Amino acid sequence: MAASGACDMLSGALVTLAPVREGELDAFCAAHVDIRTRGAYFPLGVVSESVLRARFAKNGFWEREEGTLLIHDRGGRIVGHIEFFTPVNYWDAFELSYQLYGDAHAGHGYTTEAVQLLVDYLFASKKQHRIQLVIVPENAASRRVAEKCGFAYEGRLRGAFFNGGTNHDVDLFGLVRSDPRPWHPLES
Repeated sequence: MAASGACDMLSGALVTLAPVREGELDAFCAAHVDIRTRGAYFPLGVVSESVLRARFAKNGFWEREEGTLLIHDRGGRIVGHIEFFTPVNYWDAFELSYQLYGDAHAGHGYTTEAVQLLVDYLFASKKQHRIQLVIVPENAASRRVAEKCGFAYEGRLRGAFFNGGTNHDVDLFGLVRSDPRPWHPLES
């Protein structure tokens, strides 16, 4: 386990989520600054490699109220990352963000399973009652992830997201602790 003190690996049928380890830091930094792999909807802003390395040295990208886990496929390759954070400091909520590192990893169910694993972990280990996803309306793949994971559409926030030189509307999807999770058949 990384020096971060983060959770042990979370494993599913398709992916394993694990903290960023020292030996993976170069790959994580390279993926972060390569905006070509971000697709049309992931924010284009980057953090410098020196800042990323300093954050890793400080806390391994894992704190009580925010964290980043790498998504590994069953072959152990890094295919992306998923993170959680507090969207607004007075909300009893976490927001999730995820990115696959290139189109070759899309369409395999990696993101859906990563969201499911992290939702289960967060609801089991944290007090927050709500988890949300903020999705650009045109992002059909992320909308499908939200729907498959039982997130309810809660509305549109006009002009809330600046990316690619312009403001975009975003759709808000939420899941509260008491909502059914479709990947747990006995709860559905």
